[in-house]
Amino acid sequence: MSAKPDWWKRGLEHLWLPYTQMKVAPEPLAVARTHGSRIVLEDGRELVDGIASWWTASHGYNHPHIAAAVKRQVELLPHVMMGGLVQEPALTLARRLAAMLPGDLERVFFSDSGSVAVEVALKMAVQFWLNKGEKKRTKFVTFRGAYHGDTTGAMSVSDLDAGMHQLFRGLLVEHLVADLPRTENDAATFEQFAMRHAEEIAGIIVEPLVQGAGGMLFHEAEVLRRLRKTADKIGALLIFDEIFTGFGRTGAMFACDAANVVPDIITLSKALTGGTLPLAATVARKHVFDAFWSDDPMKALMHGPTFMGNALACAAANASLDLFEREPRLQQAAAISVALRRDLGACRGLPQVKDVRVQGAIGVVELDRIENIHALRQAFIEEGVFVRPFENIVYLTPAFTIGEKDLSRLTSAIVKVVKQQSHSK
Repeated sequence: MSAKPDWWKRGLEHLWLPYTQMKVAPEPLAVARTHGSRIVLEDGRELVDGIASWWTASHGYNHPHIAAAVKRQVELLPHVMMGGLVQEPALTLARRLAAMLPGDLERVFFSDSGSVAVEVALKMAVQFWLNKGEKKRTKFVTFRGAYHGDTTGAMSVSDLDAGMHQLFRGLLVEHLVADLPRTENDAATFEQFAMRHAEEIAGIIVEPLVQGAGGMLFHEAEVLRRLRKTADKIGALLIFDEIFTGFGRTGAMFACDAANVVPDIITLSKALTGGTLPLAATVARKHVFDAFWSDDPMKALMHGPTFMGNALACAAANASLDLFEREPRLQQAAAISVALRRDLGACRGLPQVKDVRVQGAIGVVELDRIENIHALRQAFIEEGVFVRPFENIVYLTPAFTIGEKDLSRLTSAIVKVVKQQSHSK
């Protein structure tokens, strides 16, 4: 194994890493390049990537169609502000997203990260009611196990008891936290809860089908239909946070498609650009946008990220949508789902294994606990794979284009490492 590169040694002491206690965490791996579903390290090792860089690289790394689109765009127009100016990649992407999404989700507001897309959705929902003269509707219903991002508003609608943001409880606005209505009895209880608070609820926000960073928790499509029914009954807006679930990850192009439910607002990011550039979108239905359409300047949505609708990112996103149209991504996701169910099933019944579950191209092995997360992550690296467990969850969200051998290597590594962990107890 060669020495660490000079750029690593000179730069790391100036870098602040995410979600990491840097005093005790292992040093990050130095990456030289990527290709397909592989991460090539500076020391020559090659790892099969099991999580597609936080669920973004749906077409694998370095896809030539996306790379060519970005190269063309950077030579023509890398970025202009959207205050008074627009450009073709952003408008084309907005039109294509509106055509893909169900119902009249037709107005696209661009930003540069999933957390900001959620912030925009929350502001949209509150101002929707303010513009209608209803000043009391400033609260949101959110759910136990929820995670919507790391910015202040997004943290406030996440589960503070179960998540990583409880330190900031004194800073955050308190919203209304409920259990997901998984059963008919739950639905009745939830509806009563919502009715009691109806006059103060601006919206209901949920991660449809899968609560991701909250523990890869799954729920049935019927839950979303119950939420739509309750939102309609109390007159609140329904917000689907599809930053993780959008673009095929759950098996349908969007989780709302699987449930046949049209939210009033939807947030998108992660796989939007195929894992190449930061971009997010908050998309609203016509009646939401219409509440802002006015002669009164104060009824405009006063939000505008500097790099919103960035032409390079929109070019990448348009190229990514081309690939979803031209290549069999949903069929590939379905094949991955079959393989995950078959192969990860070997973990069922092992000591320390609490559950094994699969939803689309998401495979989860839930353990009773993980005592040494750093040792577990290192064990996967020694098996030649990059898998990043969190809390008590070991999971896979590979690129849809992953080959059978690489996928088998991932699942085999999980089965082997989990068995070793179980037998060592």
